[in-house]
Amino acid sequence: MEIFKEIASLKAFLKQFRQPGDSIGFVPTMGALHAGHLALVEASRKENTLTVCSIFVNPTQFNNPGDLAKYPNTLQHDVELLKKVGCDVLFCPTQTEMYPHQDHIRFDFGFLDKILEGEFRPGHFSGVGLVVSKLLNIVAPQRAYFGQKDFQQTMIVRKLVADLNLDVELKLVPIMREPDGLAMSSRNARLSADQRINALVFYKGLQKAKTLLLAGEEFENVKVEVKQFCESQPEIKLEYLALADSTNLSLIKSVTPQSILLIAGYAGEVRLIDNLMMNDEN
Repeated sequence: MEIFKEIASLKAFLKQFRQPGDSIGFVPTMGALHAGHLALVEASRKENTLTVCSIFVNPTQFNNPGDLAKYPNTLQHDVELLKKVGCDVLFCPTQTEMYPHQDHIRFDFGFLDKILEGEFRPGHFSGVGLVVSKLLNIVAPQRAYFGQKDFQQTMIVRKLVADLNLDVELKLVPIMREPDGLAMSSRNARLSADQRINALVFYKGLQKAKTLLLAGEEFENVKVEVKQFCESQPEIKLEYLALADSTNLSLIKSVTPQSILLIAGYAGEVRLIDNLMMNDEN
């Protein structure tokens, strides 16, 4: 696996993979890799000549400086994991390499960055839009791979790609879960043993909401019931439970074939998100 820390050297290396018939697959991450990230790399390897993974903890998408400071850094372990799954190239730039001068660019994604994560993390998606724009420009892949767990982020990137006429195909890979159902997340490493057990209530809350909705319960009543269900566990605080149209993320009140349930909350000081497609068999 080739490892690059500088934009110029990465671009120079990738030139040899710009030939007719070649394709580059790209997996952007912030490190602290787990099986969910590796599934993205494996999906890319099946469809492309070359797979590039980036590891960069992007400061502009953290609205909470404390959250940024506590974000796990496991670069050496990440390198070993990427080698094992056959990743071809790792790009792990410094903050100075990605932001050589003060950034003044801001993105506005309309209602998409004002709801759900956008409501509770103001400025977050502007930072996501900026770093993804930079990375897609640097790597110039034919395909980019994102995990379903960050569903709203993927919708933001989809709008970014459409509005800027970027020539890249976005691929959404299903959520990877622990055996008990907890969505895999780099943040899970910060949970205590008890918090790790209690955090499973978010996935169970999604399943409960799905069952109630399919039984004909009104969504407003479902929200109340799921909030009580989740917060019955120690150190759990629910921020939101939402029902949305998965094609455009507009919030809805009744189930459709394209509905998705999204949830977010805290286990102690660790903020977690999850989602569940209403047509998912799980």
